[in-house]
Amino acid sequence: MRRTVFVLLALAAAVLPGAVPAAAAPAGTGRGWEPAPSAPWDVAAGVRCDFPVHSEPVVDEVVQRVLDTHPDGSAKRVVYKGDLVVRVTNTGTGAFHDADASGTAVVDYRTDGSQHWSVLGPVLVGVGEDRGNLPRGLYIVDGVYTLDISSTGHKTVNMAYGTQDDLCARID
Repeated sequence: MRRTVFVLLALAAAVLPGAVPAAAAPAGTGRGWEPAPSAPWDVAAGVRCDFPVHSEPVVDEVVQRVLDTHPDGSAKRVVYKGDLVVRVTNTGTGAFHDADASGTAVVDYRTDGSQHWSVLGPVLVGVGEDRGNLPRGLYIVDGVYTLDISSTGHKTVNMAYGTQDDLCARID
């Protein structure tokens, strides 16, 4: 319960009056909202799903705002918001699913390369073999949760409340 209250308060303080989804790496000056486009990507069979996967945004209205910077000027805390729908395709069969990843996120970028995400709503999370507390796969994680990404890329999802939708199963 305490973690849930903390996540909600952190999001409310950083985001009001808007909502925010997680996107790519931070950029910008911290002086207002700036576009934060998501790039298409491909992974080979066995990396996330048992088959090769292509992903690309079909709706991408994500913007970011730098809330705090490190002494060197790089982004330290960034808030993301906007609609994001990602088409995830099994390139072996052509089967696809349009996944809503329009969650709200405040992301802390640490100097060691690790990240801490405080999230409300759906975000696309890819996990490699033995690289997270979720099995290898692609997921829409939805709800109230945090996502910690270590400097080596290990992902830990800590759910306060929510669901995990297995996208590999949807497009198998």
